[in-house]
Amino acid sequence: MNEAHYTGGCLCGALRYEAKGAPSFMGHCYCGDCRKASGSGFIPFMSFPASAIRFMGTSKIFEAPALRGGVSTRNFCPNCSSIVFGGIIGKSDSFTIYAGSLDDPTQFKPTMAIFNHGRPDWAMLPASVTAVFEKMPG
Repeated sequence: MNEAHYTGGCLCGALRYEAKGAPSFMGHCYCGDCRKASGSGFIPFMSFPASAIRFMGTSKIFEAPALRGGVSTRNFCPNCSSIVFGGIIGKSDSFTIYAGSLDDPTQFKPTMAIFNHGRPDWAMLPASVTAVFEKMPG
């Protein structure tokens, strides 16, 4: 059986990634920060261990207070401003890939929703989402 392989990047192609193996999580985040960052009702996300992902290109970093304390770091393309991933290269032990940046969007199969308490009524839960958390799971 072939190992899962995910590729993607920004709108202009200057910031890219390649991930190998199955993601730790696939889901939707409905927190206010993700809604503002995406300009939508949620951010579709995938989580990978740092050892499974490689980034190519330079990112522009935006940091904001995280809901669980600490800092949330989002990475954008400095050319086209597309949001691509979360985490700090060289420091984070895992990274969040924003599923809208996938080259093949059919690879995204969400199974969980986090911060459901902030979900707008118009942001539907997909039928594949079976784990719904009102906040961040502990």
